[in-house]
Amino acid sequence: MGSFRKRWKKVWHFIWEDNSIWSWIVNIILAFVLIKFIVYPGLGFLLKTSHPVVAVVSESMEHNGNFDGWWQNSAKWYTESGISKEKFEAFPLKNGFNKGDIMVLKGKNPEDIKIGDVIVFWSAKRDPIIHRVVKKWHNDTYYFQTKGDNYMTNKESIKSAFLDETKIRQEQVVGNAVFRIPLLGYIKIMFVELLNIFKAVLVQKG
Repeated sequence: MGSFRKRWKKVWHFIWEDNSIWSWIVNIILAFVLIKFIVYPGLGFLLKTSHPVVAVVSESMEHNGNFDGWWQNSAKWYTESGISKEKFEAFPLKNGFNKGDIMVLKGKNPEDIKIGDVIVFWSAKRDPIIHRVVKKWHNDTYYFQTKGDNYMTNKESIKSAFLDETKIRQEQVVGNAVFRIPLLGYIKIMFVELLNIFKAVLVQKG
């Protein structure tokens, strides 16, 4: 029993008090394991979604200025689609969000998702997309159409260029965005970019 305590004290000291490079590496691995297998699944259970936290990796929801300036450039498409300025101002995350933000998601029953909500869904290519619901209908199952706030376009180009977004089935929906943490997602973006660079270097050497 005494030898076990001594070993445990050494391990504890190595992890929390040792300043060596190996101690730092072990801390990083432990942090990854804790987040990946305990914190993330725990959040998913509480928020009722498989992906409780996502990083925004595109600029498709940015407003690039204040709301009135954005609306002036975007009003035509929305008013033609039956969404007035007053309606949009009552939407969640009405000012959009930026590349590099972290979004907290919550699972939501399809019947409770409303026009104006921001959802994450799986595209046909199995890439997650986070955009705003602009249309909803029901025919045996719920369907949604979404649009990025930053897409200044007309109805025809939306239909031709963003086919993934015109008929989203309820089972494709991952969750509803409920909270935004600015810029923290750049940690993930930079890590993924570095990983891609590393992979590219390995391929070239191979």
